[in-house]
Amino acid sequence: MMQKKNRAFLKWAGGKYSLVEHINAKLPQANKLIEPFVGAGSVFLNSDFKHYLLNDINPDLINLYNLLKAQPEAVIHDTSRFFTPEFNQEANYYALRDEFNRTSDEYYRAILFVYLNRHGYNGLCRYSLGGRFNVPFGRYKKPYFPAAEMHYFAEKAQRATFTCLSFEKVFSRARKGNVIYCDPPYAPISKTAAFTSYSARSFGMDAQSTLARLAAQTSKTRGIPVLISNHDLPIIRQLYSNAAFTPLTVKRSISQKGNMRKPVAEILAYFAPHELPRSRR
Repeated sequence: MMQKKNRAFLKWAGGKYSLVEHINAKLPQANKLIEPFVGAGSVFLNSDFKHYLLNDINPDLINLYNLLKAQPEAVIHDTSRFFTPEFNQEANYYALRDEFNRTSDEYYRAILFVYLNRHGYNGLCRYSLGGRFNVPFGRYKKPYFPAAEMHYFAEKAQRATFTCLSFEKVFSRARKGNVIYCDPPYAPISKTAAFTSYSARSFGMDAQSTLARLAAQTSKTRGIPVLISNHDLPIIRQLYSNAAFTPLTVKRSISQKGNMRKPVAEILAYFAPHELPRSRR
């Protein structure tokens, strides 16, 4: 009997909900799963490790996760107040988006982040170069309030530590017995398809190259397995030349209309750990 999958409470462009079975099939047993690019957390929510280190470069996301972990009832109750017809109006959406961009109150930002995610266009999370959230109104008839999904996330989050660091620093925290899964911003399929404004800092080909080099080094010299998702492109296969490939076809795009979402070729690259020589006593 197939186990029921758990959905993330945030809508997320490029989320891994549809691929969790493929990803889990490639993840070896370990005492801790480390995700340097956790996003909405579909792999975390649909895997079973004793401990998790979950990281993202987006401070609003990590702030939300830490608050939901610490005080789930309050966060869920206070967020629910914004899921009424009154707040599903364009003028109110933009007013609250402005409040989000102005306030430094971490609790209020966390609540508004869920509201903006569910009422904004297609689950996008996008910021201007100045760090202002700038996703337009989504025009949904009745945005879904994910109370059950938030409760489940908060419960499972008791096994997790959330950090907001560079992926390089997260790799440095890995130890033998851990496994690393990376879902970085994907390399663009074309020059016009680049989507690098997830945070105020972009993730270009230099970062892609650094990640690939770090994955190969971590598996080879430290004995820690690394699994990475990305678009199946010649440049990516070249960067991941030390890995074993699993090609996948995924139906996804930013289009709101389901029939406009065309299949995209993706790849899972597994950097197997090398057996390290035993130290002499």
